[in-house]
Amino acid sequence: MSRLTPELDPLPLDQWGLGLERPLHIAGPCSAESEEQVMAVAAGIRRHAPGVRVLRAGVWKPRTRPGAFEGAGEPALRWLRSAADATGLLVATEVATPHHVEAALKAGIDLLWVGARTTPNPFSVQAIADALAGVDVPVLVKNPINPDLPLWVGALERLHRAGIRRMAAVHRGFSWSGHTPFRNTPMWEFPIRLMAACPGLPMVCDPSHIAGHPDRLADVAQQALDLNFSGLMVEAHPDPEHALSDGDQQVTPEALGALLAGLAHREAAPGPRLRDLLDELRDQIDQLDADIAQKLAERLDIAERIGLYKKEHNVAILQPERWERIMAAQHDLGRRSGLSAAFIEAFMNAVHQESIRRQTEAWERALEPAAGS
Repeated sequence: MSRLTPELDPLPLDQWGLGLERPLHIAGPCSAESEEQVMAVAAGIRRHAPGVRVLRAGVWKPRTRPGAFEGAGEPALRWLRSAADATGLLVATEVATPHHVEAALKAGIDLLWVGARTTPNPFSVQAIADALAGVDVPVLVKNPINPDLPLWVGALERLHRAGIRRMAAVHRGFSWSGHTPFRNTPMWEFPIRLMAACPGLPMVCDPSHIAGHPDRLADVAQQALDLNFSGLMVEAHPDPEHALSDGDQQVTPEALGALLAGLAHREAAPGPRLRDLLDELRDQIDQLDADIAQKLAERLDIAERIGLYKKEHNVAILQPERWERIMAAQHDLGRRSGLSAAFIEAFMNAVHQESIRRQTEAWERALEPAAGS
């Protein structure tokens, strides 16, 4: 099974949700730097971005190397609580240890989140889950840094087994090699698979960590809302240029308000009239999918027969020249049909891989009588 496309059955988890209406927009600085900064950003969000419900800020910051600003620590919890009380916002921060959990709960923090560096460590997640046992507090779980869906699901399961029922997932993109316009590649298929495995689980997008720069923020945020995400977590700072961490990806409260005002917010589900039309179109897709599956099965049957013919005449299974001609023809057809080159490449490579598998297994079955004689 590919680590990039794990098969997941629906999880036997119930009572998903945070108890907050959608859209759930969360915003605030990457780090709580001072009481004045926290109060300024909270007031700015309240003034310019009234759609934001939750003020967020990191208090303990996991840095790759020592020496960077690692957060203001426990005193910042009081700043957050004061700013939230003054503005009527809820307040959220990241926790990575049982001590963080205890301190945040004692300070009256409304929501907690498990960060991308903590999610992939089952020991850390279990320690947090144990510290939260018997506590009714909403918890958000960010995806792991690397594209590993079972680790993301496992973190949710551990918290659920500890009795946490108000949960949401946060998609902040994945670290991925190669050239990309993003700080963290979105790989939208992962949150989509998670939502399919956990029906009703709120999915929040962190476009700041995906985009890495305000220029791409709106596009990423709109894509998330178009995919039925429940809301956004955006980093906002009163003076991003002088932020002590991740200044390049933060926006001012004014820019945050303009961003949210320019987004098209989608309904979670279609109304009756639209649902009838969607059902009709989806029926057509289902029929086409069945036709495609049937045609693929016929193609693979022929490929298997070709494999047996090659064996009888001592010809190698893989014929690179033939495959190059097929790919060239499919790319040409794809261009004329409006299909992207990346889709044609991925689809045809999957078909080719399955054809080789079928031919190889056909050879092995053909050898079985000889091996048993």
